[in-house]
Amino acid sequence: MSYGLVWFKRDLRLADHAALAAAARRGPVLCVLIVEPSLWAQPDAARQHYEFMLEAARELHAGLRRLGGRLHLLVGEAVEVLDRLHAAAPFTELYAHEETGNGASYARDRAVARWCRARGVRWHELPQFGVVRRLDDRDRWQAAWEAHVAAPQAVLPAALVFVTPSALLQPGARAPEAAALGLDVFEPPRRQRGGRRAALDVLNDFLDQRSGQYRGGISSPLKAPSACSRLSPYLAWGCLSLREVVQATRVRVAVLAEGDRRRAGLSAFLSRLYWHCHFIQKLESEPALEFRNLHRGYDGLREGEWNPAHFAALVAGRTGWPLVDACVAMLRETGWLNFRMRAMLVSVAAYPLWLHWREVGLWLARAFIDYEPGIHWSQLQMQSGTTGINTTRVYNPIKQARDHDPQGVFVRRWLPALRRVPDSWLFEPWRMPASVQARCGLRVGEEIVLPVVELEAATRAAKARVHALRAQPEIRAAKAAIVDRHGSRRRPQARRREAAGSTAAAVQLDLGF
Repeated sequence: MSYGLVWFKRDLRLADHAALAAAARRGPVLCVLIVEPSLWAQPDAARQHYEFMLEAARELHAGLRRLGGRLHLLVGEAVEVLDRLHAAAPFTELYAHEETGNGASYARDRAVARWCRARGVRWHELPQFGVVRRLDDRDRWQAAWEAHVAAPQAVLPAALVFVTPSALLQPGARAPEAAALGLDVFEPPRRQRGGRRAALDVLNDFLDQRSGQYRGGISSPLKAPSACSRLSPYLAWGCLSLREVVQATRVRVAVLAEGDRRRAGLSAFLSRLYWHCHFIQKLESEPALEFRNLHRGYDGLREGEWNPAHFAALVAGRTGWPLVDACVAMLRETGWLNFRMRAMLVSVAAYPLWLHWREVGLWLARAFIDYEPGIHWSQLQMQSGTTGINTTRVYNPIKQARDHDPQGVFVRRWLPALRRVPDSWLFEPWRMPASVQARCGLRVGEEIVLPVVELEAATRAAKARVHALRAQPEIRAAKAAIVDRHGSRRRPQARRREAAGSTAAAVQLDLGF
């Protein structure tokens, strides 16, 4: 019996699943999930990602069982697994979603494409986000995004026919333990859990209630855990489709009154769903930006001056700047931070600590439960000032604390030692006089960490180096090509203005800053 093989990757749901729907319309299907050791051995992979994926996969399996099928879990490299399966029970159609992943998944997909051509297997890759494969003109991207999110959701046939063609598929097969894949034993104890049910609960809670806090709340480290949608891990692993989130949000906006705070919050949220795909499109169009500066004129800016002590202090949450260290503590506990605090961490790493974005990005990729490669690496470069098209943004962690945690509630929650520090010394506790230290039972240099560097001097020197490079004629000249390939624009005429060197060449995005 011929059948279509449906390969689940980061699309762990049944609703609006274009690949499964397309395969099921043609005939019998076999649904597989492949645990690929080489992908889990990558430096951006973490145990929390693996466990989240398994939680979602178990729920997907239960959903398929209710339809009369199952999700078959296979372990091995994708080409080897497909080859064994094809030898035991040949198939002529392979279905999957278009994945814009890291360099390893990109190489894997290219290898699978070669394998399919050699075996005469037709590989159907269907879009999951509003990202256009082989995009040749950024001017057409916005219309393509809108067409994707406005299209009807994929619907499964009333009855699906499933096959289990070979003893190669063992019903009792278990996923490898995380340790067997070489993943670190650490996992944030309060991370979000995977699966469709959790995703829908979070979505509905946001649409019904929490969206009223969205505007004005997403920048605050205190308010953001409830003000933000918290949907990012469910989008990253495909427990929800982007299209269903956009459509559900638009339906809710349409019925809310003009003065309802939820309406304003959801309208702002919709714009961020657009930027979600805008950034992923950058990696889709230029996979190398995961590894090298988007603007090659910045090569060598930081690469040769790596400071392991600075990096160790950042990862350990011992930079001496309370808001930075509190953010790291929260990240270790929950796997999540709001966008402004993420931007601040990268800014502190890139400027006063003068760390190259690649290693910082790998650490944060492992730390974020919602790691999405396209957004992640684009943001790392944008905040580090190596895109060549974005305004440099340098976040002073002391000012950020005064602006967004003026009473010190956040830093005291995550840094217990600071609970004994008086308000007047909270933002710069290392400056406490000895008499105050004694009264609080604290010692600067021990319970209170000294800053790794002198913030103002180090930041000033870093900015001067970046701006001096930006001012060079050859660096400025190379900007137009980057804008043409990756810049945001709303109208076709913008491309011609940007190519001509307009001072407004690239829209500076505000994603909650």
